[in-house]
Amino acid sequence: MKSNKKHTLTEDIHFFTAGLSGNLITVWQEDPAGVYCEIGRGYVEAYTNKYVRVRNLQSGTKSLYSRDVTMFQTD
Repeated sequence: MKSNKKHTLTEDIHFFTAGLSGNLITVWQEDPAGVYCEIGRGYVEAYTNKYVRVRNLQSGTKSLYSRDVTMFQTD
């Protein structure tokens, strides 16, 4: 049975597991009012302790996001 609960990715093991299993993730950043807005959706391609590279779901382009200012969730 698949869970509908979203999981926030914060640890290296979370990114490793999402990348290995091919889980779709959403990428969120705060707007100037402090509200989180979805800015991307795709698959974890690579990660370091500072950045996560995500391959866009539709276009296939790759984007690099700072782990300091970005929230990542499984979709």
